[in-house]
Amino acid sequence: MNVEPLAIPDVLLLTPRRFHDPRGFFSETWHQTRFAGAGVPGPFVQDNHAVSNVRGVLRGLHCQIGTNAQGKLIRVVKGAIWDVAVDIRQGSATYGQHVGAVLSTENWSQLWVPIGFLHGYCTLTDDTEVIYKVTAPWDPAAERGVIWNDPDLGVAWPFAEQNAVLSEKDKDLPRLKECDAWF
Repeated sequence: MNVEPLAIPDVLLLTPRRFHDPRGFFSETWHQTRFAGAGVPGPFVQDNHAVSNVRGVLRGLHCQIGTNAQGKLIRVVKGAIWDVAVDIRQGSATYGQHVGAVLSTENWSQLWVPIGFLHGYCTLTDDTEVIYKVTAPWDPAAERGVIWNDPDLGVAWPFAEQNAVLSEKDKDLPRLKECDAWF
């Protein structure tokens, strides 16, 4: 497996090996010991599968706080996304900064987003499927979010703002500077 720390080193881009033969391929997308050695500790308690029908679907920027704060290991099984992690750990040298990576079926990369980060992604293709593991169960009382186009964050989403396909919930999130310190 290839492990690449991004500009915020706690966020990792991991690319598991694929073993091809005439039938297709096999890939070990999670192995507790190997991933822990690479900096992805787990344990994971829930898998999520999201399907987005069109290019430009944007999900985020989200996190959970308290005892149900989540680390996430994200991968794409169909299509492609631009995946983003925003550091919101108070006192961190990279507070308010973000990193992003393209995850796709072609590059087979996964993104590790540790606790203390907002997470979001947008689809780059129609019919995109994303699977991600989380280290804590979903808890609506612990859910928090920041508006995806917060100018203070400066995330360069790969499409025009008017083309973003958002949930009603994600259209009405606050800016980071309006939020309490969560981490």
